[in-house]
Amino acid sequence: MEHRELELFLHLARTLNYGRTSLECHVSAATLTRTIQRLEVRAGARLLDRGPRGVVLTEDGQRFTSYAERALALWEDYHAGAGEAADLVGELRIFATVTACQALLPDLLAPLRPAHPQIRLDVRTGDAAAALARLDEGEVDAAVAGIPKRLPQTLVTRTVAVTDLVLVAADQSTVDGPFVVPARGLVREAAFRWFRRKGIKPVIAAEPDGHEALLALVALGCGTGIVPRLVLESAPSANRLTELPADLEPLTIGLCARRADLRRPLIAALWGLVQRGGPVVAPG
Repeated sequence: MEHRELELFLHLARTLNYGRTSLECHVSAATLTRTIQRLEVRAGARLLDRGPRGVVLTEDGQRFTSYAERALALWEDYHAGAGEAADLVGELRIFATVTACQALLPDLLAPLRPAHPQIRLDVRTGDAAAALARLDEGEVDAAVAGIPKRLPQTLVTRTVAVTDLVLVAADQSTVDGPFVVPARGLVREAAFRWFRRKGIKPVIAAEPDGHEALLALVALGCGTGIVPRLVLESAPSANRLTELPADLEPLTIGLCARRADLRRPLIAALWGLVQRGGPVVAPG
């Protein structure tokens, strides 16, 4: 079977959404449907059912998923063993926030380029709070993200940075708020733990999706914000902001991957290089 067909099937098996797989894999809905139909003919069984509650894997589909994963892994293993480590080929899809792309990825991935020049890097950015979900759902192969105290069992992580959380404001704002906090994620959770510890009943002025948007609102005087120092140090508006005294907890940032993927040659190569490189400690 064509490897591309197996990749499309596995993506669909993770998303259970024809439209999403069609969009993210850059194929038309008709092509994706025909691909699944061809696979079902060759497998001699229905692999997916489409019903009123959406798409579900059949029992044969679950077995075929295991086969497809093993087949692609064996293909990658074959290529990895065909020559030296530098002969590794393929694509690594890595998720990181805009700040992580600027402040962490260049150093983090620097050893990978000379060691494996034929690996293609597909770097995707977005909301930090969605990083681990996108990884767990198979949209990306690895993610640079804040690490929660309890990581899902399906994921593994290696620390690449530790950064303080800081309280920042425009000159006219105070530690009493109002506050600008992220709409979701680890920094929001840490902020509300700090509020409870300090006995603060926060007035929330805004809840933006990203840290960069949060700093823009703080610079405009909308309120006092809580962000990782790494974000503050990288922000163009940093010179317009004042750091206020606060005893906020630090944020650990890690490179994360799916546990099952560590046997894949491309992921294993990235993992090994990060292990040897050791963590980066952000300013603070």
